Amino acid sequence: MTSNPFSFVGIIGTGAMGQGIAQMAAQAGSNVLLFDAKPNSAGEAIDHIKQQWLRLVGKGRITEAQAGDWQARLTAVSSLEGLAPCDLIVEAIVERLDAKQSLFAQMERIVATDTVLASNTSSLSVTAIGAALQHPQRLAGFHFFNPVPLMKVVEVIAGLRTDSAVCERLAAHARCMGHTPVQAQDTPGFIVNHAGRGYGTEALRIVSEGIADFATVDRILRDQVGFKLGPFELMDLTALDVSHPVMESVYHQYFEEPRYRPSVITAQRLAGGMLGRKTGEGFFRYADGVAQVPAEPAAPVVDHIPPVWVSPRTARRAELYQLLKDLGAQIETGTSPSPNAITLVAPLGFDITTVAVVERLDPARTLGIDMLVEDAATRRRVLATNPATRVDIRNAAHALFARDGKPVSVIRDSGGFVTQRVVATIVNIASDICQQGICSPADLETAVTLGLGYPLGPLAMGNRWGPTNILEVLFNMQTVYGDTRYRPSPWLRRRGAIGLSLLHEEE
Repeated sequence: MTSNPFSFVGIIGTGAMGQGIAQMAAQAGSNVLLFDAKPNSAGEAIDHIKQQWLRLVGKGRITEAQAGDWQARLTAVSSLEGLAPCDLIVEAIVERLDAKQSLFAQMERIVATDTVLASNTSSLSVTAIGAALQHPQRLAGFHFFNPVPLMKVVEVIAGLRTDSAVCERLAAHARCMGHTPVQAQDTPGFIVNHAGRGYGTEALRIVSEGIADFATVDRILRDQVGFKLGPFELMDLTALDVSHPVMESVYHQYFEEPRYRPSVITAQRLAGGMLGRKTGEGFFRYADGVAQVPAEPAAPVVDHIPPVWVSPRTARRAELYQLLKDLGAQIETGTSPSPNAITLVAPLGFDITTVAVVERLDPARTLGIDMLVEDAATRRRVLATNPATRVDIRNAAHALFARDGKPVSVIRDSGGFVTQRVVATIVNIASDICQQGICSPADLETAVTLGLGYPLGPLAMGNRWGPTNILEVLFNMQTVYGDTRYRPSPWLRRRGAIGLSLLHEEE
């Protein structure tokens, strides 16, 4: 086990985050001194932490001796001067640059010259926080996630002047606390909040275009990709007064980079107080804490299903033919569809309208199916109509693809359907994080899987469904929408072009 590099740890700020850090530091063997400017808050925080340990004793997860040892390591102090013995100071106060700068300037006059100073900031520049210090090399970011005992990743962030040895000591301390440290450069959003921009913002764009509603987008991304929570469920859980300001902060700190563009949908809900579960209404209404999600429409019942013709340019064409055979479809194999056929396309990145025009297909009988992810690996199929698709053709296709009981979502026309758009955006942003040298590919994957709970790291996600396919989705979406938001990162473009893993680092 790694030796704990800090004997005395001072925690400033005793909210949920400060309490979590104090709890884990005591369990790692450090003596922990807690301070809060609000009277009695530090003592109340210690009492709350002790109750957490007593509950663990009651569940048989720790012994009374362990709880007693850890409790003895917690001490409340009544002033900043009481933190003078500490060899590590961690602040977990309000997210305001002036407040953090003022606090660390005070601490620099109190603690020893070799004491490490660490900020739990989630969005502010570590370099800016340390700019007023006489010894900025001893300051680093030490960003935990709530709840600290359960979220086992911590970002260790180097400012421009941070000594690398400081980051090494903080990483060692994180490992003693049972956490996995990831190293990040000082950039907006660091790793997790930066990499997480694609999931919610692209889902919001999909809804804003009238392609699908909140519940449908959530179902598609849970069932096709394997996300534990859909983006709108997730934003309701985290609350928009937390998530929307992060969207705006990263967007503005990157000088209006289109990849991070926020949405008017979240801005309106925030202004109206529809923050999510904690206010009883967000993207969904809540009754006794349970989301009131609209029921999924049943598959239509039709008297007759026409024959199906599949475009020769279709993604996973052989797999789609086999699926149609398994579903009992009558398949046409001519060079063009008959006048009565369902015309099926499966583009990557293009919308159904564009494909119908380019391939000279009858739009009234044409619809698309998303085949980025192999059908056997998904729990849902997604069809997309174009503005001219006939209702009887749409219903017949829906009924056909629901024959084996697998749910089917039918959405309006969209470049990239839903899954393609969101996955490609996630992979592209992650690729650009690596291109900028913000962190290593390995630390990126660790941070996202532990910090965001994705089913795969974003680079592994790109490898899973093919960097070349992801590139095609992005190039074609940029053509459809004319938006530089979808321009591929050089990291993705180069590796995709030569068939190299997205996890590959240059020597």
